[in-house]
Formats: sequence, structure tokens, C-alpha cells
Amino acid sequence: MSSDQVHLGHRARKRFGQNFLNDPYIIDGIVSSINPLPGQNLVEIGPGLGAITEPVGRLVDKFSVIELDRDLAKRLRHHPDLADKLTIYEGDAMRFDFTQLIKPNNKLRIFGNLPYNISTPLMFHLFTFHEHVEDMHFMLQKEVVNRLAAGPGCKAYGRLTVMAQYYSRVTPVLEVPPESFTPAPKVDSAVVRLTPYEVLPHPCTNLKWLDRVCREGFNQRRKTIRNCYKALLTVEQLENLGVNPGLRPENITLQQFVAMANWLDANHQNA
Repeated sequence: MSSDQVHLGHRARKRFGQNFLNDPYIIDGIVSSINPLPGQNLVEIGPGLGAITEPVGRLVDKFSVIELDRDLAKRLRHHPDLADKLTIYEGDAMRFDFTQLIKPNNKLRIFGNLPYNISTPLMFHLFTFHEHVEDMHFMLQKEVVNRLAAGPGCKAYGRLTVMAQYYSRVTPVLEVPPESFTPAPKVDSAVVRLTPYEVLPHPCTNLKWLDRVCREGFNQRRKTIRNCYKALLTVEQLENLGVNPGLRPENITLQQFVAMANWLDANHQNA
């Protein structure tokens, strides 16, 4: 057999990063953490063979799914229990305009078992719709969940951490071993809950600057802050912003990254 593996008559496609969840205990834990209720604006990314879709469908009457794999979308269209409940969008979630799913006074509740190869760029895409999202529950590589939830001063802390925590509260929910999937991935997985803030705690005047200070800092993790940002900020300016120039970028808090970005936005023309 090729690198694809067959499960329930469907061949898991490597190019789509497909690993199908098949552990009833874990599935129950994920659905309980999502806690889907009738009338909510629920959206599943990558329903696959319906491991989460089916139990969610038993609890609600209508929801939306986004599926890139045409064969899987077709299966769902003819699914005996789900066909009447689902609105199926065939396509790539990374290019999907989530504003088309917005309903008045009913924020999006997004969930999914995200393919490992697209999880980070997909989250960055979803953060752009943060004001329309109530919460997001994602199965991710455990290492990615650790990065999302990290605090300053540890190796996992990086650009993804700062950007995720800028927009949302991050809560790791449960860990998922490889044997819960077919085919079993070579890594541990975990489920995380991202709850976008109603009001951003540390608003940034220009996200391009926040992205730039994160990139420049975390691309040079071994350097001190003084050296990382010498083209942008003097030692005196850093100290005035409450940033210790002798520390490394991984020691800067979200609030300090935003303070640097806002100062740069006020004092420079282009990010």
C-alpha cells in the first residue's frame, strides 16, 4: 500500500495531513469541552470521517462544516444522520471568508481536528475574524498547544504565543495519544480552547509593527533585546518603555511587545 491508509473505506491522504480520530473516550471528552447547544453558530473545520461531527449532530439541529477533501464532502452530503443538518462548504479553510457565516447576536463557535501542516497559518487567518468568534476548540500537535499556552521565559514562548494571547485566552483542555488516531501520527496531540477577548487587553495601534517586533525578536532568540532591536530602538527608548535591554526576546511580556509596537507606530512611517 502507498503512504495513504484506508479507514472506513476512505484513504487517509498524506497531502491533506489526514489522521482520523477513533477513540470514543477522547471523542466524548472533546464534544463535552465544546458543549455544543442547539441554535449556536457552530462551524467545524475538516470534519473528515465525522468522528466529532456525528456526536455534535446528535446534540444540535444545524451547523456548518468546511471540508477540502471532495470525497469526504460527498460522504457527508449522503450521510444518513447528518445530511439534513449540515451546510457543507467545500474548500480550503485557510482561504475561507468566515464573515459569510456571521449571524446577528450569534457569534461563531469554531472547532476541528486541524491538519498539523496548516494549523499555525490557519490560526493566524482565524484571528483576523476574532471579533465575530465566541470560542475555538482545536485538536493540535501537543507542541503547538504548549506554544499557544506558554508564558515568558520558556522555550515554547514565541511569535505564535504572543499573537494568540493578544487576541484570546488560551486554555489547554486535554491530551490525546497517537493511538487515538488512524493512522497513528508520530506526535502527541492535545485539544486547546481559544476564547477571543470582547475587548483586547493590550490593543495595538498597528499589527504590522507587533508582527515585526515579534519576528525580529524571535528570529534572534539568543541575542539580547538591545541587539535585536538596535535598528529600531535605542537602549534609552527601550528603558522608557519598561523593557530591560539586557534580557532576551523570550522574556518580554505581551504588554511589552505591544508597548514597543505602539511606540514604533507613533514614531515611524512604515512597518
